[in-house]
Amino acid sequence: MGCSSCGSGSGGNPTGCGDKGHCSTGGCNKRNAYDWISVLDIHDPTEFKVVEVSFKKGARKDFFHNNSNSNAVTGDVVMVDTDGGMDCGQITLSGELVRLQMKKKKVKLERVVHKIIRKANYRDLEKLDEARDLEKPTLVRARVIARTIGLEMKIGDIEYQADKRKATFYYTAEGRVDFRELVRSYAKEFKVKVEMRQIGARQESARIGGIGSCGRELCCSTWLSDFQSVNTTAARYQNIAINQTKLSGQCGRLKCCLNYELDTYMDALKHFPKGVDYVKTKKGKAALIKTDIFKGLMFYAYVGEKTRGPIIALDKERVKEIQKMNKEGELPDELVDRIAQMAFESTQEKEIEYEDVTGEIELPALQKNRKPNKKKRPSNKSGNKPKAEGSSDNKPKEGNPKRRKPNPRNKQNRNNKPKQNADGKPEAPNAESKQNSGEKPVNKRRNNNNNNNNNKPNSGPKPNEGGEKKSDG
Repeated sequence: MGCSSCGSGSGGNPTGCGDKGHCSTGGCNKRNAYDWISVLDIHDPTEFKVVEVSFKKGARKDFFHNNSNSNAVTGDVVMVDTDGGMDCGQITLSGELVRLQMKKKKVKLERVVHKIIRKANYRDLEKLDEARDLEKPTLVRARVIARTIGLEMKIGDIEYQADKRKATFYYTAEGRVDFRELVRSYAKEFKVKVEMRQIGARQESARIGGIGSCGRELCCSTWLSDFQSVNTTAARYQNIAINQTKLSGQCGRLKCCLNYELDTYMDALKHFPKGVDYVKTKKGKAALIKTDIFKGLMFYAYVGEKTRGPIIALDKERVKEIQKMNKEGELPDELVDRIAQMAFESTQEKEIEYEDVTGEIELPALQKNRKPNKKKRPSNKSGNKPKAEGSSDNKPKEGNPKRRKPNPRNKQNRNNKPKQNADGKPEAPNAESKQNSGEKPVNKRRNNNNNNNNNKPNSGPKPNEGGEKKSDG
């Protein structure tokens, strides 16, 4: 959207200014010319009394006389007089710029016969919107009728007049078409005065509009007013691959932009030697592969019986030198001049010098974030629950291969010492305490004699008066 008042709706979709192509800045129209004289607001006593009026968002433009009683200026929507009635358009240029525009389009002042009637009112704009709404269904129906009759033509666009009395049908065809029967069918179907106008494929794309492969709007629908012939020679001069799919635009013809940079390429090619498709050396014959116009390089490769040698890039001055030697009957040793190349490389080599930047650049000290060392807990592979803090662990350390045997005498004295009553006699074991504790009494004891492998079970330890146990040994 070129209009300053255009905005975006929900989802980022452009909503437009809502003026149906009649916005004040004129950004919604096609092929607009900027009227900078009217912006300066300078009074011209000898003002040119012809204005340029745009119809259907710039799809068609014409020149009209502007009477002083209309008070119409650039940007106003006006009602103009035509051959078939009244039409509604917008003034895009006025003053001396119109004289230059007429000179560019080769329109003489004597050909301008129609004039502006008045400014358009609210009812005129409503009728114009109704006429624009009829164009799309009419286009669909017109194509069906043309196909039914069997005419080799394509209806590209339809433009209704503001008073809905006349409709112009724009079509494209390869040759002449007898559409007399078609006009009668259209007049009977649409109840309007029918005008048939043949246009080319480029003019059709300009009226319809669209987005090109470059991502921008088509040049023919925005600013390009005259069309020049384009052929594949322009692509060859610019070293572009001849691919009709990529070189063709939406109109089906070659893209107009192929001519934009053609003059620059032609000027650059004047400095390249001609007739150097093949050059001769002592190593053999070399063929030209491609040319880099921007860098001024020409790529050659030696031609063999079955294969082609490596590609060598040569400067255009070197190619001119080889061409001159071949004309004189001399053959260079190789394509590349080794002596000149070595001299050039020696001049390009420079000793790398390092600059002392001590004291000029100070780097901040590196601060490492040291994490506290956490002791790794031993993995509990046996599946036992870990012990609470403060509990003693009699197991040996992992790194100690020796295991200390507990003393059975101290163990028995500490764990198996029976309780005594008030008289000093040992108390009999209580069955309830055994049942509550859930532990079984020790009925067996080990013999400390390592030589005797057959340990006999006994009835249990028998404490004496001193609290010592008697051993069998």
